[in-house]
Amino acid sequence: MFAVYADSFHPEDPLAGLVVGERPEPVAPDGWATVRVKAASVNHHDLWTLRGVGIKAERLPMILGCDASGLDEDGNEVIVHAVIADPDWAGDETLDPGRSLLTEVHQGTFAEQVVVPRRNVIAKPASLSFAEAACLPTAWLTAYRMLFVQGRMVPGESVLIQGAGGGMATALTVLARAGGLKVITTSRDEAKLARAAELGAHETHLAGTRLPAKVDAVMETVGRATWEHSVRSLRPGGRLVTSGATSGPKLEDAMLPQIFFKQLSVIGSTMGTRAELAALVDLLEATGTRPLVDRELPMERAREGLEAMVTGDLFGKIVLTR
Repeated sequence: MFAVYADSFHPEDPLAGLVVGERPEPVAPDGWATVRVKAASVNHHDLWTLRGVGIKAERLPMILGCDASGLDEDGNEVIVHAVIADPDWAGDETLDPGRSLLTEVHQGTFAEQVVVPRRNVIAKPASLSFAEAACLPTAWLTAYRMLFVQGRMVPGESVLIQGAGGGMATALTVLARAGGLKVITTSRDEAKLARAAELGAHETHLAGTRLPAKVDAVMETVGRATWEHSVRSLRPGGRLVTSGATSGPKLEDAMLPQIFFKQLSVIGSTMGTRAELAALVDLLEATGTRPLVDRELPMERAREGLEAMVTGDLFGKIVLTR
């Protein structure tokens, strides 16, 4: 079958290990479902895989892609949840010590077919296109959990979202506005700030600018480049929710005195549960909110989509279609 996969790791040049070609069709074990992929979105996790982060060399070749929407064996329109937990695990799948994400142990979604545990497939509402639905399982689900589960945000609170433009930042902006929050975004790019305002941001500021007022919470996915600004922007007792470090994880200064003196909470957040994915779908249905798709590309042009993620030439999600 057609597939887009990594056949080697290249930390400095991730696309050097990318192959667009053919792989064997997957065989679904008992209790697993085969999904015919109609759309799959591109994530930073795909670049980490190509760099060899979170995956062992013996797993190669590995089909890329965490997210997918498509058709199950009975022709039902479905969304794939990407967190694979132990079948005996009960409760929050993201807390299972043995859990993995598609492309870490199991083959991913940039292919004609993907197999996942049957419990990892939820119904796709007709109101969502396949491309929109394919944006949800990683970036949009992570944003939902950051804001409303780990961040415990309620209407009327203020939130700073660092790095306007990427799939995560746009998801956070749109969902925060839909949830009744005061939304502040930052970016180094004034054009991206203007588009963030169009999405519903109440305030936009150039990266590193001192905010007019301290915020209740910061959604932090950038890491080293924005950490100090995030900590300094919080009110006493505020929450910093972190789910990524696209600029690098090693901090020059963790800002510990500010964290303990202001009694800040630093909260980690990873992906989300099947129940939270279903709740996210319900929120979109109730509010009419839709994922922002930067562009749709045929899966054969996956390299082009991944190149755009490497350079940051995007606003919203890049979706690969079949």
